[in-house]
Amino acid sequence: MPQARLDITRESPLGPDLATLMARHTADMHADTPPESIHMMDAHALAVPDVQFYVMREQGQPVGMGAFKRMDAAHAEIKSMHVLSELRGRGLSRLMLDHLVAEARAADLQRLSLETGSQDMFAPARGLYLKAGFTECAPFADYTLDPNSVYMTRTLA
Repeated sequence: MPQARLDITRESPLGPDLATLMARHTADMHADTPPESIHMMDAHALAVPDVQFYVMREQGQPVGMGAFKRMDAAHAEIKSMHVLSELRGRGLSRLMLDHLVAEARAADLQRLSLETGSQDMFAPARGLYLKAGFTECAPFADYTLDPNSVYMTRTLA
């Protein structure tokens, strides 16, 4: 059976064919998290110079996305990691995460951090990050302690 063609490229988060991906990500973030604990960025907030936004496409169709937002010269935050739910379990999230780490290294970043949910629905994401070398940490940047959030970080050296 032939492999499906899979590409990850830097794109604008405002791309017209990304609406479904963005809507599904937004719905997931709002499904089990109180509004005051949701820290996602919408497409317009992601379309700024400090954010590198990537789209994963299979056979040309968007199936996943991920970004990192530079906080300073050495540190960035992973944002908007999402793979369509019907395609999960194929290792696509790990491919996107590995791509973000490689791009962050190429941008001379020293550290990547992230905020994710503490709810059960986020357990697979937390497991993915732990397997990729992230460890839990204190809140960073403008984050504060929140029972709905888990903060993680990883050095890139």
